[in-house]
Order: sequence, then C-alpha cells, then structure tokens
Amino acid sequence: KIPGVVAPMSARRRDAEADKVIANATDSSCRACGVERLTFEPPPMYCYSCVGRIKRGQVYYTMPNIPGGEMRKDTWCNPCYNAIQGHIDIEGQRFPKNSLIKKKNDDDLEEPWVQCDFCNNWYHQICVMFNGRKNTDGEAHFTCPTCILSQIEKQERKITTERPNSMQPAKTLTKTVLSDFLEKRVMDKLAEERVARAKHLGIPVETVPTAEDLTIRVVSQTDKKCDTKTQFLEAFKKDGFPEEFLYKNRVILLFQKIEGVDVCLMAIYVQEYGEDCPNPNKRRIYLSYLDSVKYFRPEGIVASIGEPMALRTFVYHQILIGYLDYAKQRGFTSCFIWACPPFQGDDYILYCHPKVQKVPKSDKLREWYMKMLRGAAKEDIIHSVTNIYDEYNLGGSLQEVRSAKDYPYFDGDYFPGVAEEWIPGIIAEQEEQKKQMKTLATGTKVNARKAAKSQSKKVYSASIDGDLDSELMKKLGVTISAMRNDFILAHLAPKCTSCRKTVADENLYVPKEVNPKAAPLRLCEECQSIDSALPKEEKKFLNRGELVCQKCPPLPAVKDEKVKEEEDKAMQSEFFDTRQAFLSLCQGNHFQFDSLRRAKHTTMMVLYHLNNPSEPAFVASCNVCSRELEAGAGYRCTVCADFDICEECRVRVGHKHPLQRQGRGRGERQQMTDSERQARQQQIERTMALLVHASSCRNAKCDNPNCAKVKQLFQHAMKCQTKAAGGCHLCRKIWTLLQVHSKGCVAHDCPVPRCADLKAYRRRAQEQVEERRRKQYRKYLAGN
Repeated sequence: KIPGVVAPMSARRRDAEADKVIANATDSSCRACGVERLTFEPPPMYCYSCVGRIKRGQVYYTMPNIPGGEMRKDTWCNPCYNAIQGHIDIEGQRFPKNSLIKKKNDDDLEEPWVQCDFCNNWYHQICVMFNGRKNTDGEAHFTCPTCILSQIEKQERKITTERPNSMQPAKTLTKTVLSDFLEKRVMDKLAEERVARAKHLGIPVETVPTAEDLTIRVVSQTDKKCDTKTQFLEAFKKDGFPEEFLYKNRVILLFQKIEGVDVCLMAIYVQEYGEDCPNPNKRRIYLSYLDSVKYFRPEGIVASIGEPMALRTFVYHQILIGYLDYAKQRGFTSCFIWACPPFQGDDYILYCHPKVQKVPKSDKLREWYMKMLRGAAKEDIIHSVTNIYDEYNLGGSLQEVRSAKDYPYFDGDYFPGVAEEWIPGIIAEQEEQKKQMKTLATGTKVNARKAAKSQSKKVYSASIDGDLDSELMKKLGVTISAMRNDFILAHLAPKCTSCRKTVADENLYVPKEVNPKAAPLRLCEECQSIDSALPKEEKKFLNRGELVCQKCPPLPAVKDEKVKEEEDKAMQSEFFDTRQAFLSLCQGNHFQFDSLRRAKHTTMMVLYHLNNPSEPAFVASCNVCSRELEAGAGYRCTVCADFDICEECRVRVGHKHPLQRQGRGRGERQQMTDSERQARQQQIERTMALLVHASSCRNAKCDNPNCAKVKQLFQHAMKCQTKAAGGCHLCRKIWTLLQVHSKGCVAHDCPVPRCADLKAYRRRAQEQVEERRRKQYRKYLAGN
C-alpha cells in the first residue's frame, strides 16, 4: 500500500460484485448492469416570458407541432400563459394563444436498449457504448462484449486494431499551438510533481502513481461580437463608447482515458479581446465559464508541489496557469474572473454532474481561483491580483470612482446586464427627486415620515445632482461590496498604481526595499515625475522609501495562432459555439455526466459530433420503443405534440392519428462521404450568398437566374395567409433559409428579411440565461 493513496476496489472484488448483480438479475434486465429500467434526468425547463423555472409536476404550455417543420422548445408557465393577449410573436412568426398546447412536466424517458445479433440478449446502449446515431433504420449490427470475447477465443473473430473514422479517440482531434503548449506544460509539471512526491514518500519514482492518458484540445475558436446593450449605448455613445467589441471565443477540453475509454473531465470557455479591440476591452481576457466532473484518476492523492491540493486540482490549475502564460506571451494584459458557482439545479457546460460532487460555495470557489493565481504569481506570469471594487475605487466618493466607460464590457458578464437594468431606474429616481424638490419649493406639504421610511428601505439612493456615470458605478459598489472578492482581476503586465495604465516600453519605478505586508507599488514615469515634484507634505508615496527604475519591455503583438487553413476550419464547431449550445446538445440528447458509465458514453458521442460536424445535433426517438431515429427517418403524428414512431412500431402497434413520413424509405438513405459533406457546405454557402444578393437586388432583369426564384419566394411569404406556422411548404422553405443565414450574419443593416428579428430572438434567449444567473446571484448576495 502506497502512503497517501486511496486503494481502489480490487479487480477480483469488482468482478465478484458484478457477477452477484448479474446472477440476481431478471430475464428482462440488462445483461451488463443487471438493472431493468434506468431513466434519464429530465432537462430543466424555463418559461419564455418570465424566465422562471418550470418545476416537475407543474403545468406548462408549449408550441404546436408544425407537420414537417422544426420542433420548437419554447414553453410558458401557467401565469404567463394566462397573461398572453390573443397571440404570441416568436422569431417574427405569430401564433394564436389557443394553438399553444397544455402539458405537464412529468415525462420520464427510459434509457434505450440494443439486442445482440448472436446471443439475442438485451443491453442498455450506454452500458455497451452503442452509438445510436449509426443505427440506420435500426439495422446496425451489434455484438455484445461477451460474444466478442467468445468469438476471439474460438478464433472466429479478429481483434479490431483500427477504429472507424466516426469513432476516433480524443487524441485524433485537431491540435493547435495552444493545445500543444498546455499539454506539454501539464506533462512536465506532473513529472516534476511525481519526483517530488517520490522523494517525500521515500520510494522509487516508478512506483508512485500519477495522472496518465491526459489529452487537451481546443475544440472551437471562433470570432464573435459583443454588442453594447441599448440603454448603456444611449447613455454613453456621445462619449465615444463603442457599439460593439470583437473577440475570439475559445473552448478548451480536458480528456482522460479511464478504463480504456476517453472521458471529458473539464471544459473552459474564454473570450480574448485583441489589440485591435477598442478600450475598455483592449488586450483583455475574460474567463467566461469553467466546469468539471469528478472522475479524475488517480483519486485521493495530494500533490507535493506548491500549496496543499488534490492532484486533480493541481492538473486543473496547471491548465489555467499555462493558458495565462500563453496569453501573456501573446500580449494580453489582464484577465477577469467572476467566481460565481452554478446554483441548485443548474449546470454551466457539462450536463448533470455526479451526486457525490458537491457544488462549491462562493468563498470556496474564490479561494480555488486565488490559489491558482498565487501559483501563477510565483512563476512571474501575473504581476498582481485585485478585485474590481478596489481597481475602480467603487467604495470612494463620486469624484474618486472611476468611470463606467473604463469598466470592461464582456459578453455575458455581470456588469453589462445589471447596468442595463439600473440605468432606467437611476434616471427615473433622479427625476422623482427633482419633482419632490420642486414640490418643496412651491410649499406643498410632504409626508416626512412616509418619505423617510421609503428612503430607509433602499440600499442605494441616487444623488439628485450626480451624473449617470458616477451613479451607476456607485450603485455597483454598494451592490457588490459584500462580495467584492468574487470579481477577480489578474494583471499579466505591470500597472501603474496611481493612474492604472499598463506600463510597457517605458520606465517603471518600484520600491528598492519590498515590504511584503504593503500593497505593491508601481509608478509609471509620468506619475513618478508628478509625485517627485510635489512638496514633501503632499507626496502620496513618501512612506514607501526610495524608488528604483526598471525598464519594461514592449507588449508583443496579439496574433492568431499559426495553424493550417484546414485545421482552422476544424475549429468551427456548431455544438461548442456557445456554452449554452453545448449544454442544450447534452440536455436534448440526454448526454449526462452523473455516472461514469454515462460520462463515457456522453464523451463518445461528443467526440462523434466533433469528428462528424455535419451530423444533426438532435434526433427524435420513437415514443413506443425509445429507439433513436435517424434524421428524416420514421413518422411524426400530425395531431399530437412531439410524437414520433419508427417504421417497425408503426406496423406492429400503429397510432390513432394520421402519421406523416419524415424521410426516405428503407435502404434509400446513404451515409455522406467527406466530399459530399464539402459539396453540401459549398452549396449552403452559395445559397446564403444568393439570399443576400436577392434581398438587395433591384434589377428586374438580373443576370443571376436564381435571383428571380428567391424573389418569388419572398413575394409568396409576404402574401401567404397560411404561413410557416400553418404548414405552408414554401413558407417553411424560405424560413429555413432565413434561420441558417441569421445564425452566421454579423452585419448591422442586413437587407435579408427577418434577419434582425431572428438575431434578436437568439439574443433574447442568451439574455434570458444571463438574467437567470444574475437573479440567482442577487439572491445569493441578499442571503449573505
């Protein structure tokens, strides 16, 4: 037994326990796990209007099923449904209130099964790592593990040495400069830690267990845009505040091979605002989301390097420290972190965590980040760590508080959301105060007791003579003062203590003798000259002793990674485009991480989608046998909401309502080749270009023969009374084209019809997610 290591269950005991379970299993139980019925965790459901969560057992209303159309997932709680007047508008389409369907949130979906072609035993698809997406028309061959071993022993089957292209491991995912940088750092640090632990335990290095088979990959890196919200832009546009900020969105995943199977352990979303981005976001990084599941191996080991921490934490910290080092080398100057843990029932990236994994409290999560930053500081990767409350002097007077225009404006951050909510309230409160002052000036009596009682209830009160900028920052300071340390700011380059600017390619003045108990002092050349010219009694930094001069190097240029063109294309992943997109993929397909068996299967499916980007994100399942249906296959009820049935169950069981076929007949569907996928993508790009051209073309005799066809579709959509919501085939066709276009459109004044409506709908969906997070965080603040 090795000290410091929790001994896992022995193989003999594990096999004995498994045999015992199988022996007690019934004929209808899974031959792998011995359990008969396993159900998925129901995905969380939120009201489209009030953003409140629809709890289990509650009544809700959902969109009607459009025959042959896209299944919508928008839902309304009972109170919001009652408040709807006549109709509801979604993505530019109008649906009558009486067309919404009443349902109850009590669905239970059972894990799908698969039958062995040789022994005819039934297994849970998750237990045997069966990919239901490859089960075309239910005719995919499957051999259970028992039969495979038996056939190998009888030499009736050869051991598979190569995986199919659709089932490649994590190591085959595209490498980037960043992923190689992070992998090398983690491997080097693990080797260093292993030597230190062996020395501490007094045993040979080769006998010390360490983390193995780790893979780090960047699975998405896309250019995105953060739009300044309406109220904030109206308030500060005259001062030159930008309308938008362009940034690079990166997604980093950590995999570990456990029992021969890749398991996704950690996911990170980061936003990178480059040197071309305007202030206040220039050269800044925002650690947007981080999530992990507790399956790291080996367990129960304490790292022997740095502060005491589990080996799992040590690896996660090294990934983050490595990323900060990489970002610093590319010229980024600061990193913002909002240490906000997920709240009860919510997940950030990885859907459905294991029950044994506790959600950290805010103080625990904050210390987790601070421990990582202290490690980065020891390597001189970061220069200083502070919080936004102190950085922007939010606790000072109105004259001392820094401007809201200097506060970084990140996509999905706390400040942009609350600022948008507060600005109308601050303006209204100041107007109300002016009315009261006017009333007092005219001699009208005011109920002093009522006014004082109303004022005492407010945590924050706007000043009648304060400008909006100062009042906004003042309210931010009052709101987050108790939890100021949750908003962490790490400086990757030296900052002047006085003027707060980044010091680069100029002289920097620091104390000759460092006082470990005092806050770090760094002065740029300008601030040092001003301070030294002041009389002795007016000097701000006199008590810090003699200052010495250091020359700061210039900031390197922020450049994109040098990857091949085809590798750069591979970084465009629809499923990881946003963390909500990936979370929705997992929720909609029941890709859960709540047990190791499910985490293995989920990771297999994630890798499948990464290796097959043209495959559909969501597939329907037969409501009778629960088997997944290939995209476009099976039948859908024209009356029931969300009812699909496979070919076999339609013949064997049938359905009481008319069914509409969703695809081609058996044997007609072919798996797309790589060349076919490329041709399909090129056709989509040509169609999108044609859509933009036809929307702005005013030439009745346009040379493009397809221009007139698209214009005819537009004309039909304007005159049609049935619309896509009513099942019009042509309206559905043009609506699909408009949706595909709007997803990739970044133009402000796009000529394509309904593009602005569709983008506004997706923006609202994202704002709903942010609003839920802020609302929960406010409740957390109120309870502390």
